[in-house]
Amino acid sequence: MSEPKILMPDAWAEAAPAGIGTIVRATAGAIDGVQIEPYSLHPDDRGYFLEIARLGEGLVAPFPAASTQVSAALSYPGTIKAFHIHRHQTDYWVPVMGVFQVGLVDLREDSPTFRVKNTIYCGALKPVRIVIPPGVAHGYKVVSPEAGMLVYITDRQYNPADEGRIPYNHPAIAYDWETQHK
Repeated sequence: MSEPKILMPDAWAEAAPAGIGTIVRATAGAIDGVQIEPYSLHPDDRGYFLEIARLGEGLVAPFPAASTQVSAALSYPGTIKAFHIHRHQTDYWVPVMGVFQVGLVDLREDSPTFRVKNTIYCGALKPVRIVIPPGVAHGYKVVSPEAGMLVYITDRQYNPADEGRIPYNHPAIAYDWETQHK
C-alpha cells in the first residue's frame, strides 16, 4: 500500500464546522476505507466470551503475522485520547468494556471523504470491530460511567516515527467532545 498524502489540520485554509460529523453504525456512510463489523458476545452464568480476531481471517486477514501487534488500553470515564494518525499503520479496534465515542477524521488529500468526520458509539452496548486505515486521524472518549477497555491490533509493530499527534481540540478539526444529547 502506498503512503497516503496527508494534509494536517494546521495547513487547512479554513476550519471545519464544529460538531461530531456523521454518526455511523455500519461501514455504509463511513469514511472511505473504514470498516465496521459487529461481533457476537457469548454470555453464560459465568460471564461472557468474545472473539477478538483470527489472524489470517476476516478484517485482519491482510495483517502480516510477523509484524502484527496486539495491545490493550484501559481508560477511565471521561478520558479523551485523541487524535493520532499513522502514515503506514492500519488499526483494528475492538472496544470490549465500557462505552466509547470514537472520533474519526479523514486527512488523506486524495480521498473522496477528505476532511469528513465520523462518530461511532460502541462498546459493551454496541459490540463492533473497527478497521482504521492510514491517514485517518482517530481517537476516543469513554462515555460510560465505568472504565473502558480497548483491545487493538495493528498491522505493524509500534513505531513512533509513523505516529502523528493532533490535539483533541484542534480548532481546524473542531470535533466536539462534549455531550451531544443534553
